[in-house]
Amino acid sequence: MPRFSAALFALAALALAVLAVPARAAPKDTLVIGITQFPSTFHPNIDAMMAKTYVLAMTRRPFTVHDANWRLVCMLCIQLPTFENGLAAPEKTPGGKQGVAVTYTIRADAFWGDGVPVGTKDVIFTWKVGRHPKSGVGNMEFYRRIYKIDATDAKTFTLHFDRLTFDFANISGFELIPAHLDEVNFADPVAYKNRTAFDTDITNEGLYFGPYLIAKVETGSHVILERNPRWWGKKPYFRRVIVRMIGNTAALEANLLSGSIDMIAGELGLSIDQALAFERRHAARFRFVYKPGLIYEHIDLNLDNPILKDKRVRKALIHAIDRELISRQLFAGRQPVAHGGVSPLDWVYSEDIPKYAYDPKAATGLLAQAGWTVMRGGVRHNKKGQRLTLEIMTTAGNRTRELVEQVLQSQWKRLGIDLRIRNQPARVFFGQTVTERKFTGLAMYAWISAPENVPRTTLHSAHIPHEGNNFAGQNYAGFKNAEMDELIDRIEVELNRGERAKLWRRLQQIHAEELPVIPLYFRAEPYVLPKWLNGLEPTGHQFPSTLWVENWRAE
Repeated sequence: MPRFSAALFALAALALAVLAVPARAAPKDTLVIGITQFPSTFHPNIDAMMAKTYVLAMTRRPFTVHDANWRLVCMLCIQLPTFENGLAAPEKTPGGKQGVAVTYTIRADAFWGDGVPVGTKDVIFTWKVGRHPKSGVGNMEFYRRIYKIDATDAKTFTLHFDRLTFDFANISGFELIPAHLDEVNFADPVAYKNRTAFDTDITNEGLYFGPYLIAKVETGSHVILERNPRWWGKKPYFRRVIVRMIGNTAALEANLLSGSIDMIAGELGLSIDQALAFERRHAARFRFVYKPGLIYEHIDLNLDNPILKDKRVRKALIHAIDRELISRQLFAGRQPVAHGGVSPLDWVYSEDIPKYAYDPKAATGLLAQAGWTVMRGGVRHNKKGQRLTLEIMTTAGNRTRELVEQVLQSQWKRLGIDLRIRNQPARVFFGQTVTERKFTGLAMYAWISAPENVPRTTLHSAHIPHEGNNFAGQNYAGFKNAEMDELIDRIEVELNRGERAKLWRRLQQIHAEELPVIPLYFRAEPYVLPKWLNGLEPTGHQFPSTLWVENWRAE
């Protein structure tokens, strides 16, 4: 097809996308947000997806979070446990190991949306679900470490952990599930993932206890949230918040200009290059905020693939990418090249790790060492006649990722690597392909983490998803390294900051040497906001700005 015809089709599709969402004269008590993905599930403990986190953050509150200043604070609890205040105490586990007991009290005025108090019954039920090997919960390791829970009363409970970790007070991963609604659905733990009320009865008020309730869901299109009359905190300014999912970023821009949406979320919106170009054209109409953060764009490599099992091939792939060029030309240098999964903004970052410059000659040598020496039809083959062909997948409609894929395809083609592109809607890509390790070669996406976030679920060999654990865990590459496992275990229990820094340095060295993933760049979040919106404060980490949505207002 001629190139100009493809462009015409794209323009026609864009026009249809704008017409599909009618312009509105929005009252000041309604805020419409545009994001690029739709959640694969609304269950807070199943599947790690920012689209879900972004929406649910308006409907619930974690026990603890890192705030915009990267400090650990209470949200659902009333006080963080410390050794000094007596709410945390070292203890020996029944097996004689060093553990810790931490005590929390849930806010007295915290109620589920149907009027049932949020309490220790929910804590115990959530723990039961989280630690079951067949429940499908992604962060099952967190729940398994709690070997006992003592409920002092309806609001106060003590968690007994089987180890004393440096961040013992942080229980942000303890995402409550309402026992009075979902316990019946857990009768069959294997089927629970598909029967939970969070997906079969999404608008049930009793699932939520934040400033908003989910009032309506149109799968793949939008979520409507309305004020929760039982919310204990500051009354939200906006009576209604509508989150629209517009997967094509060009259509996202067009909807903003047409007035169909009021803002584009930084957590899941435009890329830096798109936002900069948009700002040059429309700076007078909108306010632009750029927040660097702990957002790591990378490519997971399926290490079960015979080609990618060979570390020489993995190193050849990264040497054959001009990542500095990508950073300069696509992002104006605002998104620095990543050399590993730890951001330079995090205090545990180490400069002393292997780095891979753009070096096609070195890449060619590594491919030859790996046996890919025969060139036929512009593609490398090995002596068995097998082609050096790989498939890459990412979220369809994300213009920046699709551009990066094209750059990779072009640069790798020069070395005889045949890269096939097959993208999917984000809901499918994250809901099945990545979480069930169905990608055959490469999967490009981003991880968003908290400060000093120990990568247990993504790098420890015990967290490789498979059918036997109902695809729990986030080690999607299938990475197995005994020293890495040991380092993760040691980092978590090392209380001395200086000693912990040494362990972090070694972890980053192994990660860079073994290359289970190809690090690309650290992202900044561009927020495109109406000039009348105030109170939104980006965090730059995994806890989204919507956790403080009650502070947003129109002025």
